[in-house]
Amino acid sequence: MSGRDFEIPAERLPPGFAESIERVPEQPAVPRPAATIVLLRDGASGPEALLLRRVRSSGFVPGAYVFPGGRVDESDADPALVSRLDGLTPARAAERLGLHDAHPPAVAYYLAAVREAFEETGILLARSPGGSPPPTAAESAALLAERDALLADERPFAEVLDRLGLRIDGSVLEYVAHWITPLVEPRRYDTRFFAAQVPPHSEAVIHPSEMTDARWLTPEAALAACDAGDLPMVFPTIRTLEQLGGFASVREVLDAFAQRPVPAILPRLVRTPTGVGLEVEDDEQTSVEGAVEAPPSSPEGHLP
Repeated sequence: MSGRDFEIPAERLPPGFAESIERVPEQPAVPRPAATIVLLRDGASGPEALLLRRVRSSGFVPGAYVFPGGRVDESDADPALVSRLDGLTPARAAERLGLHDAHPPAVAYYLAAVREAFEETGILLARSPGGSPPPTAAESAALLAERDALLADERPFAEVLDRLGLRIDGSVLEYVAHWITPLVEPRRYDTRFFAAQVPPHSEAVIHPSEMTDARWLTPEAALAACDAGDLPMVFPTIRTLEQLGGFASVREVLDAFAQRPVPAILPRLVRTPTGVGLEVEDDEQTSVEGAVEAPPSSPEGHLP
């Protein structure tokens, strides 16, 4: 929809923030590459998405419910990791994301999404040699130990996969959204959103230094809780949930997005009589000012 889609009341804003959005810098910060993933499972009332609540000490949207995600690291493009990916080729990833001869390469966004999901939830989008999905870290001490080793930088993701005897299953991921932080923000992210199906019984083991809660909710239930003030969320999360609603199964969700064009969305921050609003047009173009490549050495974060 066009127009003012979302508003943050003035009392929830940092001092001086409302005034600052009217001063667009001559040289906006370069958007840093990031990846976010919506983990979906089939539930009794339809598809359920996993939402994580950020710690209140977080430098970004403290206390908000978000999808797993974070920065794209240099290691996400490591050939050793790419070689452990099935069901998705680098060429196909580049075609789907519209990133050709880019740094980081398109496949790194997919792999970053898988890695972040494992780090933040203990759910690994992978397959055993027999083709079955692995247990989650909530079900397996071995998975939990490897998740913790990955978080502690004790070994790379490729080695973790080898130790578990697993390969990443790229066939379960679909590209669903592309958000770019507004031009006025000092820290900006160029974030690709993915969705993936996980087994119905999947449960999350959160990373306690970053998250305080994990909830599986249908998109409709999550949006209703947000409207009631019980589930604080940022705008890209809300809009993504709106797109994921109305489907009978996770398979229907992924099939619907398989060939759907994914425009880049660059919201605009505007002052309102009561705070700051976000404006997004319906037909955002896939080539947007500010959607540029950037080195992956950036702080973790999701876009506002």
